[in-house]
Amino acid sequence: MQPLLITHFATANPLGLGAAATFEALAEARSGLRLNDFERAEINTWIGRVEGLENQPVIGELARYDCRNNRLAQLGLRQDGFEEAVRRARKKYGAARIAVLIGTSTSGILETELAYQRRQAGDGALPENFNYACTHNLFSVADFVARYLELEGASLTISTACSSSAKAFASAHRFIEAGWCDAAVVGGVDSLCLTTLHGFAALELLSERPCKPCDAARDGISIGEAAGFALLEKPDRAKSDCALLGYGESNDAYHMSSPHPQGEGAWLSMSKALACAGLKPSDIDYINLHGTATPANDSMEDRAVYRLFGAEAPCSSTKGWTGHSLGAAGITETIICLLCLKHDFIPGTLNLETPDAQLQSHIISANQERPIERVLTNSFGFGGNNCSLVLGLAE
Repeated sequence: MQPLLITHFATANPLGLGAAATFEALAEARSGLRLNDFERAEINTWIGRVEGLENQPVIGELARYDCRNNRLAQLGLRQDGFEEAVRRARKKYGAARIAVLIGTSTSGILETELAYQRRQAGDGALPENFNYACTHNLFSVADFVARYLELEGASLTISTACSSSAKAFASAHRFIEAGWCDAAVVGGVDSLCLTTLHGFAALELLSERPCKPCDAARDGISIGEAAGFALLEKPDRAKSDCALLGYGESNDAYHMSSPHPQGEGAWLSMSKALACAGLKPSDIDYINLHGTATPANDSMEDRAVYRLFGAEAPCSSTKGWTGHSLGAAGITETIICLLCLKHDFIPGTLNLETPDAQLQSHIISANQERPIERVLTNSFGFGGNNCSLVLGLAE
């Protein structure tokens, strides 16, 4: 494929607001996880929570979109000069020629949860001020982002569980190649809510301590929340240090929530990503694992990675820093990989104390500083919905 330049990106995640704060936390091996203090979710677990959302409502012309998810989107859009970058792109291409593709898994479902708690006595009617279309609806976040950035091109929400915002990159490339747009704002937003906390607790997938990817004693995930955005443009119309070099998508077709135990779908998505980028496994300098810290996920991903890459390329999971931000995991970890490329940095696997002896890949526990030019990042969702991205320095 023709690479697409990633000309700007922005993030708001549990490590901090903006790319600089995120990289500083990574370099200091400082986690963003905390004991669960989310409202009405009395579960013994750790979460990755973004500070300040409760006090930053969406106001003005977009006030009807106010909910935790869109507040998080708004906070992310305000970081790293992203609004100004889109403003320049809007002037270059026109508002109608920039697409918006956003991944999310739950959108603003918290607003519906809170509305049900405020049902009227007697008939059980939901509050009159509850606006499903602008808050809970999956399209709400893409609609909000497009309106906030004053963009008029094609827009859609991708909801494929934890691969959502990685797949937004793949869809954006197809949109641009098809001539439907000249540039694209891609990203993901997922915020804490009761459904995910209680749902994963019911599945017995939550750890009672900070998650421990690839550790022999790993026992579950830590849920996080995050917002992230990137601006994609063609090389002949822009300049940048980093680029999307390739992508691969697959589906296990194995189980509703469990991955294929041998990692067949994971292997296929990584293989497709390399082929799309025209690269060999030996060309990859770092692999950002999906690495959720559940026994099944880490084991199957290790099998797939080892089958394709052997024990050469260093691998790590960054969910010990941010938690698993579900539909926003793809964009969050893509931005971490972009920071790695810019700083010649590989993050270790936080909380990895006793490596699982059954895992064969080159999984690192401590940060490393070394030159890197190309990285691969994995995002795997429920139903075996997989996406792998190859990112690299632009030529």
